[in-house]
Amino acid sequence: MHILWNDQLVEREAVKIDIEDRGYQYGDGLYEMIRVYNGQLYMLSEHLERLWQGAEKIRMVLPFTKEGLTDNLKKLVALEGIKEGKLYFQVTRGIDSPRNHVLPDPEKVKAVLTGNVLPYQRPVELMETGMSVGVVPDTRWLHCDIKSLSLMGNVLALDEAKRQGFDDAVLVRDGKVTEASAANFWLVKDGVVYTHPDGNLILPGITKMKIIELAHELGIPVKETAVAEAELFNADECFTSSSLKEITPVVKVNEKIIGSGIPGAITKKLIAAYIADVNAQCGESDNR
Repeated sequence: MHILWNDQLVEREAVKIDIEDRGYQYGDGLYEMIRVYNGQLYMLSEHLERLWQGAEKIRMVLPFTKEGLTDNLKKLVALEGIKEGKLYFQVTRGIDSPRNHVLPDPEKVKAVLTGNVLPYQRPVELMETGMSVGVVPDTRWLHCDIKSLSLMGNVLALDEAKRQGFDDAVLVRDGKVTEASAANFWLVKDGVVYTHPDGNLILPGITKMKIIELAHELGIPVKETAVAEAELFNADECFTSSSLKEITPVVKVNEKIIGSGIPGAITKKLIAAYIADVNAQCGESDNR
């Protein structure tokens, strides 16, 4: 298995992470997860743009260009021969010794990049049957728009939902639905699709961006507005969106069946449109 380590492609065993790397000690870093379809990186430029925006927000200097990173990520996918998969990479602020909370001088401490790609197939069965979610308080920090390595709040929310017997969590802050544990959350009512607006309380999803674009093309109205928790239980349809799981229908919230208990018509239209866009951008593959 090969790893992208800074500007090199090396065997996994060759990678050495220092104990004083700020990613290890503080969670001080950023990451992206990109889907690979037919050997192509889907919406790569949008993911990189979000990475650069995140770096600016946390005052991190990235030691590579978009062009250089693009080239290395494509080389990694080609080297591993992955046709259908998921590519994960992260950038930490680097090795700062001795340990110090103060942000280091980027001229002296260089960010560290690591990345890997693994096989992954579209979760077709889950997309056809739907999943359940449990309402969990959103107790995360107030910079959820930054795709930070610090994911303890998300992990604990998902664990709480799993302990209650649900597939995922839907997070609620101050009585308003924000997102799922690792995905944007959507609600359909009377033919209108609702989702939380971008801002510091949610991650600006790449898949979210694409869904809004596709909905407009299909003539499906979308409102980016925070909806009350009570509206979850009156929804006609619900679904989540993420690069990894694409569009996943939600058929139960807590113990309330949503709609008829199967993926709704608008959700299915968006799924079909999303898959068609993937095929148009990356070519058709065996992953149906």
